[in-house]
Amino acid sequence: MSEDHLQPTGSAPTTKTLTARCYCKAVHFTLTLPTSSLPLKVHLCHCSICRYTHGTLCIFHAPLPSGVSPSFIAPSLLSSSLTAYRHATASSTRYFCSTCSCHIGDVGVDDDDLVISASIFDANQDDVPAVWDVRSHVNTASAPGGGLYEWLPAVNGKEMNIWNPKKEDSEATTSTTTHGREVGVDGEEVLRAQCHCGGVSFTISRPKASMLEDKAYEAWLSPVDSRKWPACVDACDDCRLQTGVHAIAWVCIPESCITPSVPEGLQLGGTAKTFKSSENVRRSFCGTCGASVMAYFGVDGRKQANGERLVNVAAGILRAPEGCLAEEWVTWRTGRVAWADSGMRYDAGVTQGLGEGMARWGRERHGEAWGFNIG
Repeated sequence: MSEDHLQPTGSAPTTKTLTARCYCKAVHFTLTLPTSSLPLKVHLCHCSICRYTHGTLCIFHAPLPSGVSPSFIAPSLLSSSLTAYRHATASSTRYFCSTCSCHIGDVGVDDDDLVISASIFDANQDDVPAVWDVRSHVNTASAPGGGLYEWLPAVNGKEMNIWNPKKEDSEATTSTTTHGREVGVDGEEVLRAQCHCGGVSFTISRPKASMLEDKAYEAWLSPVDSRKWPACVDACDDCRLQTGVHAIAWVCIPESCITPSVPEGLQLGGTAKTFKSSENVRRSFCGTCGASVMAYFGVDGRKQANGERLVNVAAGILRAPEGCLAEEWVTWRTGRVAWADSGMRYDAGVTQGLGEGMARWGRERHGEAWGFNIG
């Protein structure tokens, strides 16, 4: 839990100190905030730049009060623990852990204003005064075809605001691109997955005919459309601290349907980096822009007798022509959030709102909220 600075007996604390750590703990810092600034207003940005640099469907950011900045705890240092990413037209520099890819926030290029990830701190809904006020979706116009903003219409019973800038004023809006359809060397349609800087890029094909005929692959395919792959939203602590976002969306793909082929250690080439987050889990991310790309969870049901693995591809880097939810390729499991118990411990309002919103979306769109298992 967060700790208040010592105050004279009988007086209300005037500051509150929060502690942040990434998954691998290479990044470790504190923020000391005036209590008068709390709660910090959190917005969920859905622009394509944020999606492609994180690998998630959106990000959770909170602007810091003037004069507040991170105090790094040794051996963690800004210069050695973090990678900075700023593309040619960027209005800010993004920082992420060089080891595990956890994004911690952005610094304005012109004004040095700090915007911090609200997903990596020890503060939660039990803190008094409250630290976070998750209140708005921004740049939803940059997420065509729907997005997580449709799944999270309210938090703690309060409707989320939606804000979009004027087109001519917005880097995020002008960065929205329409991705054309692609075909592979066999002439069949493929789906592109690519991080923001383009250093990691690969394609995904449709389920193979042999998979449709093999009972062993049944739990690896969409249960309602044999041309699609299953997908889910994951709120586990490990993914939260590896992305710097409350929840990540995964699309589950047999590795033989990914081109180029997936190496044993998920070292995809280009700018990809990997790390082993636990005994049975390996993750891959872009070492230049920080996007989460892929993960392999070596648990029951994730490997065939022939050795093929079921890998998780980060939905935030998909370049589907129909929009960021890639609904022509994916069947979303809307009946439940994976590892919801972890999400509830960190932010019950967001996790409960997301679960309820996804279920409602599923019923309205498909007549039911699918709760199928994957793998």
